Amino acid sequence: MNETIQPLNPIAFSLGPIQVHWYGIIIGSGLALALYLAIREANRRGLPKDTFADLMLWAIPIAIISARIYYVIFEWDYYGSHPADIPKIWNGGIAIHGALIGSVITTIVFARKRGISFWKIADIAAPSIILGQAIGRWGNFMNQEAHGGEVTRSFLEGLHLPDFIINQMYINGTYYHPTFLYESVWDFIGFLLLILLRRVNFRRGELFLSYVIWYSVGRFFVEGLRTDSLMLGSLRMAQTISIVLIVVALGILVYRRTKNPAEAHYLDQTN
Repeated sequence: MNETIQPLNPIAFSLGPIQVHWYGIIIGSGLALALYLAIREANRRGLPKDTFADLMLWAIPIAIISARIYYVIFEWDYYGSHPADIPKIWNGGIAIHGALIGSVITTIVFARKRGISFWKIADIAAPSIILGQAIGRWGNFMNQEAHGGEVTRSFLEGLHLPDFIINQMYINGTYYHPTFLYESVWDFIGFLLLILLRRVNFRRGELFLSYVIWYSVGRFFVEGLRTDSLMLGSLRMAQTISIVLIVVALGILVYRRTKNPAEAHYLDQTN
C-alpha cells in the first residue's frame, strides 16, 4: 500500500510560467478572513472605519520581512555563507514569532500616530490572529513541512485521522507526527475561547494577553515534537520564546491589575 501513496500536489494551478501554490492560497485566505473579522469587530467597537485596512498595509509586509529576518538570524551558519539566498523567501524560511514581533511593533507605532489605544486594537485583533494561524498551518500540511518525529501508521490511525492526512504524513518512506494539525486544532480552540471571553468584558489588553498565553502554551508543547526547530545552541528557540512570552504576559496582567485599577474595558467605546 505504501508504494501507492502519493503526496498532494502543492501547486494549485499554473498561469503560464507562474505556479500558484496551495501554501500561498491558504495563507492568503487565512489573512483575508482574519482581516474581515477584525474589521467587523472594529466597527462594532467604534474604531474609525478604515483602521484595520490601513494598519494591514504596513503590518503585513513588515511581518513578512521580520519573519524572514528572524529565521535568517537563527540559520546564520547557512545564510552567512550564502547571502544571496537571504531574500529568496519563496524557497521557504519564515518564523511566526518574527512576524508577531514585527506586527506588534508596527501596531504600537500605528496606534500612537492615530491616537488609538494599542491595547484596544490588539484585543480586537487577537481572535483574528489565532484563527489566521490555525488556517495557515494547513499550508504547512500541503508542503509536508513543520511535522514531528517518526511514528507508525497505526499510531496515526489511532488518532482517528482521515486517510488524506495520514497519507500526507507519509514522507520519503516514513510516517511523521502531524504537528501542523496539533497546533491548528489548539489555535482553533483558542479562537473560540477568545470569542467567548469577549463577553466577559475584560480590562483592555487582557484579551490579547490571553491570546499570547494560550498560543505560547500550545506552541511550547508542539514544538517539542517538531524536527525542524530553530536552535540557539541546545535551546529550541520557539520553546524559549514561548516561556518568555508566558512570563511577560502574566507579569503585565498582574502589574496592570495592581497599578491601573481604573483601566478601560473591552466593551468601552472610547479609543
